[in-house]
Amino acid sequence: MQRILLLAATLGLISILGAQNQPWKGKFEPIDNLIAPPNTFRNASGAPTKSYWQQRADYKIKATIDETNNLLSGEETITYYNNSPDDLSYLWVQLEQNVNKKGNEDFGAIGNRMKDSMNTRQMQFLTRTLDFPAGYSIKSVKDKNNADVETIINNTMMKVKLNDVLKSGTSTTLYINWSYPITDRSLFKLSREGYEYFPEDNNTVYLMGHWFPRMAVYNDTEGWQNQQFQKLGEFALEFGNYEVDITVPADHIVAATGSLENSASVLNKTQLKRFNEAKTAFDKPIMIITEEEAINNEKQKSKKQQTWKFKAENVRDFSFASSRKFLWDVQAVKLATNTVLAMSFYPKEGLPVWRESSTNAIKQALEVYSEATFDYPYPVAISVNTSNVGIEYPMISFNGGRPIGGQISERRKQQMISTIVHEVGHNWFPMIVSSDERKWMWMDEGLNTFLHQRTIAERYPNASSVTPKTIVPFMSGDKSILRPIMTTSDNELFSQFGYNFYYKPTVGLQMLRNSIIGKELFDEAFKEYANRWKYKHPNPADLFRTLEDATATDLDWFFRGWFFTTDHVDMELSEVKWFTVYENQTNLEDRTNKSQVKLNTEGKNSNAKEQDFTNGPEVINMISAPDSAYGQFLSRLDEPQMRKALSGKNIYEITIKNIGGLVMPVTIEWIFTDGSSEIDILPAEIWRKNEYEIQKTFIKEKEVNKVNLDPNFEFPDTDVSNNSFPKTGQDSDFDTFKKNKTN
Repeated sequence: MQRILLLAATLGLISILGAQNQPWKGKFEPIDNLIAPPNTFRNASGAPTKSYWQQRADYKIKATIDETNNLLSGEETITYYNNSPDDLSYLWVQLEQNVNKKGNEDFGAIGNRMKDSMNTRQMQFLTRTLDFPAGYSIKSVKDKNNADVETIINNTMMKVKLNDVLKSGTSTTLYINWSYPITDRSLFKLSREGYEYFPEDNNTVYLMGHWFPRMAVYNDTEGWQNQQFQKLGEFALEFGNYEVDITVPADHIVAATGSLENSASVLNKTQLKRFNEAKTAFDKPIMIITEEEAINNEKQKSKKQQTWKFKAENVRDFSFASSRKFLWDVQAVKLATNTVLAMSFYPKEGLPVWRESSTNAIKQALEVYSEATFDYPYPVAISVNTSNVGIEYPMISFNGGRPIGGQISERRKQQMISTIVHEVGHNWFPMIVSSDERKWMWMDEGLNTFLHQRTIAERYPNASSVTPKTIVPFMSGDKSILRPIMTTSDNELFSQFGYNFYYKPTVGLQMLRNSIIGKELFDEAFKEYANRWKYKHPNPADLFRTLEDATATDLDWFFRGWFFTTDHVDMELSEVKWFTVYENQTNLEDRTNKSQVKLNTEGKNSNAKEQDFTNGPEVINMISAPDSAYGQFLSRLDEPQMRKALSGKNIYEITIKNIGGLVMPVTIEWIFTDGSSEIDILPAEIWRKNEYEIQKTFIKEKEVNKVNLDPNFEFPDTDVSNNSFPKTGQDSDFDTFKKNKTN
């Protein structure tokens, strides 16, 4: 028995070495050494355990906009809950506005090269020729006893050295008084917040994002997340409840995270009546402030002030917009467990497309995302029109897209709608499923873009949406500059991050859903992940483990290749061999009438590659199996029945090469001589024994005219010219013969 096993092993090794002469890459090995290990708080299935904890920070804020000087000042009370098992002697507070200080880290090397010709705005980005004050003035930081607390500011992070150690399971209170000059968004590249000035009517729209000192995240996997803010990697934040008073000029309209608590005080009777009617307006939006009213409002320039009061529960951030220019419309959206008020705020410069399309886009996003994950839990979802940006915060987003002179092309209109859907969708990822944007941009952008593109495909079928074909140019790119998806946010090239953090994860999830796992099982797993980590802080390992746990599918090969390498998909249909089984002379003569056949005669080079099917099948002999082939089995095959089953059948052996390095399932389309076709699908596991080349044999009733790989472009194959047999672009001899005969 040992001799038999040794012989079998030797023959198998020779076979494998003969077929694979390239180094083994371990493409199907587990990825445990690449991801964070499970711990007491996150189990091996990708779920939070009963011991899972996270910190909490509640805020009470009073803020004032000084429109004359473009200055924001505020005072806040932070109640910080230490739910960790650790005692803390200091806390870290984020001061993102400091990124705008001249000389700070900012964007590093983005766009820092001189050119022969540069416009003034490019020069401003590069040299900051026009300088201005920026960053926080922290006037005081005090504790619950009103005692000063020592602080040290390091760029965009402030270390708060507590007067008393914050014990595990207790809370503390900080009182911070601060101000900063609001920046002109037009002076910054990729500016997410600040003010936009409208010279024509001498008015301003304020977009207030990352505007107050906020607690950094402290968690079980890395302690303090206190990486510096460099603008590309966004935010990691704790959940909490907010009470925010915003004082602005009396003729301003404010859109903000949360519920408006004093609508009767800040809205006039007509506006209040319309607002209450909108709460049950499910068919179309109701204008709270009309175009005529907004234009009239632009002229007032009130010197008085008015305070808007908002409350928000269980959110990780707070943002607002303020201007006297806003039109405002509202529509109610009924979900399975909740009614949401979809709202749009926009200056007259956004007409007519914003009035026609913005709130409807919010509605579409709310419905599709809720179905795919969990019902949107908050009372409002807001889209605010601005220029040159799409940025998200809880319940509110700032979205670009404006007509010129009231006109907008269909392409730009679809881009605008797509931006709104995308930014509203961020309410799920990362505003509720709260991943670390500063470290893993793809976890919020990629997952969100996946559902954003699904929304576009389902609700706007005439618009273009991302498919595997979209990323072929990127996947075909220069490998010397490409980085894996699992690259931290600020380390990706500015020219590449859109494809790598948005589109590539999206296509990966599309392939899992449509071609690897299947829609029903994938959708359940994706929903499981969203609900497991709702209002919590997942990391990549939690996502990977959950998708495997909820589908009973080994996906380590996929995660390894798609997320941790820059390999690409390029499968080559290298060879197709056609065989029939020799039966008897009469049968052979009958088949010769149908097509030419080849006899495997002695001395014939049977390894020569065929270019097409014109030479007919190679006839092979099927001999009886000797008793030794059965080993210890006493039963025998019914050979006459087996020969009968193969009678008249066509046997095709195909050879597929993995040129790009990325293993994927193989979809094979057979097109028969009668014009009909069928599909065979080989799972990715077929590459386990040989990562570079596979052979597979199929039996077909009909004769094949053509074979194609991935006919529906389910995978981003970078070279489809090698996906067919006979080769695409050249007619086989048989095709030429048929054409000549027809003519």
